[in-house]
Parts: sequence; C-alpha cells; structure tokens
Amino acid sequence: MKALLVDTHTLLWWRTNESRLGASALAAIEDATVPVFFSVASVWEIAIKRAKGKLQVPDRLLETMQQRGFAELPVRAHHAILAGALPRHHGDPFDRMIVAQAECEELTVVTRDPRIGAYGVPVLW
Repeated sequence: MKALLVDTHTLLWWRTNESRLGASALAAIEDATVPVFFSVASVWEIAIKRAKGKLQVPDRLLETMQQRGFAELPVRAHHAILAGALPRHHGDPFDRMIVAQAECEELTVVTRDPRIGAYGVPVLW
C-alpha cells in the first residue's frame, strides 16, 4: 500500500474516535510512514451537509487533519472527467470523485462503503 485516500465518513470517524472505524483502517491511518490524503470533494461534502443541518462537524477538523500530516488532494480536470465516465455502481457524486481520484493517483481508498470496491480500486477497511 503506497498511500491512502480517506473517504468522507472515514475522515469523520477518525476525528471523533468513532468505534465503527475498522481496526485495519485505523492502524493504516495512524502509521506515520503511510501517506494519507483527503479529497477536497470530502471537504465540500462536509460543508454542504453541515450547512443543511445534516451533519455535526468536529471542531478544527481541517487543522487536526493537517497536524496529523494528511495531504490535501485537489479536484483536477482529469479526476472530473473520469468521475463522470465511471459506471453507475454508486450514485453519490462525492464518492464517485473519490473513486476517480484513487484511480488516477493510484491510492487505496479507506472506506466502509462496499460499493467503492465495485470500481476495482484498492479498498482498505
């Protein structure tokens, strides 16, 4: 496993010490030798859900991720093109973007969502 891309729920569960976070996922995220990325799409998704009152966001989420050394993965044009061309295994546009980014950047997605694996990207939970 070269590097990880955390799915949105994984990111939130990691930050809140949620017990639903898989032991293998937690160990990999906490391994300082493994680069961990978060997608700008996840930050966007969190902001939208927070604004709608559908999500409580931990204080200083972004700062905590940066302190841990998580790297920001911007959404690039080639990510967007691939996300739009993916088969409809998953209807959520944010998850489709994460799949596209993982494929383009050769990252392992840390997720509990079984639909992500249908795209053939490496998944860790």
